[in-house]
Amino acid sequence: MDKGVFGRLLREARQRSLLTLESLADASGVSVRAISDMERGRSLPRQATLAELMDALELGEEERRRLVQAAAPGRRTAQVPQQLPPDLAVFRGRQDTLSAVQDLGARITAGSHVVISAIGGMAGVGKTTLAVHWAHRVADRFPDGQLYVNLRGFEDSGSPLDPGEVLGRFLSALGVPSSDIPPGTRERSTVFRERTAAARLIVLLDNARDAEQVRPLLPASAGCLTLITSRNQLSGLAATDGATLIGLDVWSQEEAVAGLAARIGEERCAAEPGAAARLVGLCGYLPLAVAVMAAQLSAAPRMPLQVAVRELKASRLDALSADDRRGDVRAVFSWSYRALTPGAARFFRLLSLHPGPAASAEAAASLAAVGMAEARRHLRELTAASLLSRDADGRYILHDLVRAYGGELCARQEDDRHGAETRLLDYLSHNARTAARVLDTRPGRKAARPPVPGVVRVAIDDRTEALDWYRQEETTVMAALTALDDPRLLRQRTHLTADWVGYFSFTGRWAEEVSTKRVALQAALALDDPAAITGNCASLARALAETGQAGEADEQVDLMLGQLHRLGPAERAATERSVGWVRGRQGRHEEALHHARRALALYRTLPERNEVARELNAVGWYLALLGRYEEAIAMCEEALPILQGNGNLRNEAATWDSIGYAQHRLGDLDAAVENYRKSLKLYGEVLDGYNQAEVLDHLASAQLELGDAEAARASWTRAVELLQEIGSPRAARMRERAESAVSQPGEAAAG
Repeated sequence: MDKGVFGRLLREARQRSLLTLESLADASGVSVRAISDMERGRSLPRQATLAELMDALELGEEERRRLVQAAAPGRRTAQVPQQLPPDLAVFRGRQDTLSAVQDLGARITAGSHVVISAIGGMAGVGKTTLAVHWAHRVADRFPDGQLYVNLRGFEDSGSPLDPGEVLGRFLSALGVPSSDIPPGTRERSTVFRERTAAARLIVLLDNARDAEQVRPLLPASAGCLTLITSRNQLSGLAATDGATLIGLDVWSQEEAVAGLAARIGEERCAAEPGAAARLVGLCGYLPLAVAVMAAQLSAAPRMPLQVAVRELKASRLDALSADDRRGDVRAVFSWSYRALTPGAARFFRLLSLHPGPAASAEAAASLAAVGMAEARRHLRELTAASLLSRDADGRYILHDLVRAYGGELCARQEDDRHGAETRLLDYLSHNARTAARVLDTRPGRKAARPPVPGVVRVAIDDRTEALDWYRQEETTVMAALTALDDPRLLRQRTHLTADWVGYFSFTGRWAEEVSTKRVALQAALALDDPAAITGNCASLARALAETGQAGEADEQVDLMLGQLHRLGPAERAATERSVGWVRGRQGRHEEALHHARRALALYRTLPERNEVARELNAVGWYLALLGRYEEAIAMCEEALPILQGNGNLRNEAATWDSIGYAQHRLGDLDAAVENYRKSLKLYGEVLDGYNQAEVLDHLASAQLELGDAEAARASWTRAVELLQEIGSPRAARMRERAESAVSQPGEAAAG
């Protein structure tokens, strides 16, 4: 769809809601001009802006979905990261500090590298607000975009983010394929500096713990602006990295009153100037406390400010942190919390259990076991109360202090934490299975387990929607696997990783699969579940092999073989197959054939004929690799009728490739090319780009032997394109072959 289609849908939705441009602007916070440009087809919204519009229009699920689909092209064509949180329209004060950083801005124009740290000070003092405001003011000078991360240096409920993990996110945002992101922090830092060496980029490192956490994240370009916020002074960065330190104190009284007036109205503060001054004084002139207080006053427009002063006096602020007890905002949070409706209060407590950096509306609804319409009402209420904010993708963010406060309330109210965490894991598992069925249409897939009551089922109808959902929840899965450590959740954690294997394999995200499968394997070992142990070992070994670490998979093979005596026939067969696959990737083809034959013998005793056919092809493939080509063809030809009868296109494609490979090695090039093309066609029908590329490699080798170097180059070039789409490291090897292709009749390309 184009901008015109989106504009028409937006205009029709507004008219159905009986809203003018001005009233929609007031309800959504989006300017009249921006809405008008969208309706006239001149622009498309960012995802966060779109979410605000849809919430203000109170659209149903189908209308929301149509608008999201219409706006999608605008989101997916972005070429640079734009990760800055929104700038606050009510930003006030800080003029002296802004003047100081404005002077530093001259060094940017001169081409020197500016690091602004100590936007340092106590929690809630407005470090992030200032940094974001300044970054937005100068963003037009940095055409290569903006990177942002909350480093969680001072978060009560968790550890600071590892710099290696942050670098992985940054490199992904800069377009580096997952397969090209090295595993170590030092290596990732080197790649990051190489990618930013010639860039003009803003990097905002929020809530840093110390200099050691920050140092690997500094870009190399003199044209980059790095903004760092931290409660620590980070003097080490000043001494060794030339950082400029800016200490940020609380507001002055005038700034604090101005900040309050910007939120609740000048007239209201002018009517009670003494109460306004006392109120911000009781807030310790802390910007976060003033903002939360103002949100509640806005929700109670008739409440005199003096009443708020009396309530706040009754519960003085504790310290924000253990080493400075002069400005705790817990009392302000509690006042904000008490103003919530009962449903929103419960929703807030359970939402605080979300382990990831940002929560989707669907994940939040699942935590609280409510429907989507109710969840969106609660999310709007919490956002209006300044207990939530939203990121650029429209997901919901809890500040670290607010999250900790909500967790305390959850424990105090004796909410069902275990039930909420179970629902979150089931939400991530059930919808992953739905998405996997869209990506993998092979017959014989097991029926999905029904989710527990209260879990949101996401409508996923096509490949794009499936991948969008996976990407939306990927960070939540990673966080859930490490943070939700209740022993009662071990089984759900093993299910979760199994349900995400398809996504990691489909997109070539092998490094992520290695990380998740190591966690899942530990859970399976703790459960002492032989099927879970062998299944996770098989997936981990595959991911290690795909990342060039096949030699490290021996430990997983030993574990699998050690569990064989505890498995039923079907599980034993699957395990033998997996061991054979690993040995094949390790080049130990005799062993691979041995285990494949054992798997085949077991499958022949079971009723599922598809598995027999699949393993016939595996045996045939290993025979071909051992030079026993006639035997290989015979095994594969036995498999074909079974696969064709069951409509198993992916495994039929693999079998035609195996036959072609054996014919190729026997010198029957024309027959090999014909069967390679059959394989390609079938893999294309099931959208399997990875295996298409493998077959194209075989086809190109045969074409080169036939003397058609141009066709061989075209095949290898297409393989490069397919592998690049999923971030496979094999793309580089295919490119080398395409570039070096010269007609050499009788000589095959290296395998």
